[in-house]
Amino acid sequence: MPPVKNTFAPVARPTKESRDATPPGPELSVIVPTRNEHDNVLPVYDALCRTLQGIDWEAIFVDDDSHDGTTEAIYRLASQDRRVRCIQRIGRRGLASACVEGILASCAPYVAVMDADLQHDEQLLLHMLDTLKSEPIIDAVIGSRYVEHGSIGIWNRHRAWLSSLATRMGRSIMRVPITDPMSGFFMLRRETFQRSMRHLSNIGFKILLDIFASSPRPLQVKEIPFQFRERHAGQSKFDALVGWEYLMLLADKVIGHVIPIRFVVFALVGGLGLVVHLAVLWLCLNPMQLTFELSQAMATGVAMIGNFTLNNLLTYHDRRLTGWGYVRGLLSFALICSFGAAANVGIATMLFSQQHSLWWVAGIAGAAMSAVWNYAMTSLLTWHSR
Repeated sequence: MPPVKNTFAPVARPTKESRDATPPGPELSVIVPTRNEHDNVLPVYDALCRTLQGIDWEAIFVDDDSHDGTTEAIYRLASQDRRVRCIQRIGRRGLASACVEGILASCAPYVAVMDADLQHDEQLLLHMLDTLKSEPIIDAVIGSRYVEHGSIGIWNRHRAWLSSLATRMGRSIMRVPITDPMSGFFMLRRETFQRSMRHLSNIGFKILLDIFASSPRPLQVKEIPFQFRERHAGQSKFDALVGWEYLMLLADKVIGHVIPIRFVVFALVGGLGLVVHLAVLWLCLNPMQLTFELSQAMATGVAMIGNFTLNNLLTYHDRRLTGWGYVRGLLSFALICSFGAAANVGIATMLFSQQHSLWWVAGIAGAAMSAVWNYAMTSLLTWHSR
């Protein structure tokens, strides 16, 4: 049999002349996470163009599957200006993880993060960059609302109090005295991020706090004041679930190295589901006078739907399912949990009958086995990250 000829031409290495003709990568990457910010994309771009004249920069918009034409607006800009890029995320969301993906997609030595709603003063980007370039010991420059001459703007008393409380809680897990660990406006060196990136929680919306709490060493920081402005267009994403994600982030930084915080929340939801199960079972058996079989089936169904709904809302808020995805997720959750229930009974029965364990020890062992199985498999199949 004649030898097969290699029909692929060797890849030509770039010559020195071609390398010299190719412009280098950007000096500064500005990461802008977006979700339904169509009316803000062009104003943000214009503001960056006015501010960063003379700087080799790029803007990386990371969009969490917006439905208002945000990605189309970004792509139109990108087709006209190669400094604009878009990362479109499908099936996952969260400001912190969006910032991480944006930074990882950049090769610039300096990286800034700012919101898409123009509440951050883009003119401070030059000051931040000059500080990092002139002071090598500084790891990050933060725009602070709480240093002298900084301001939270026109926030009402309730939001100002919540921000102050969250700030005090954030300081408790940081090893660096920062007045505004909740700031979403900052710039840092690439190597500073790289030292923390493998330990990040990627939960919630406060990536700065995550980076600082995950750093293997205390970071050198400089804070500069800025006036928090009103949102330019669109609606605020601030709600009660944002506060919940922040609490999950703090808890993960405290105990996440021992046990995943998602598992803790998953187990707490399961415990609440047991209470719901018993309550529905009692109602069906007593006031409604139903048979035990029918009562047990109804209690199981209500508890399972409740568990899935709460886990979808709280445990996996950043991957929550909607529409038909919710229905498919509920079916897979029910199927997985049915196997978990079988494992629960099997493990408990084996321990009780063969190992002569106390009944409550056998019961706890079976429940623990079931909880681990349900958490692992639903994370993999029901709320898998795409």
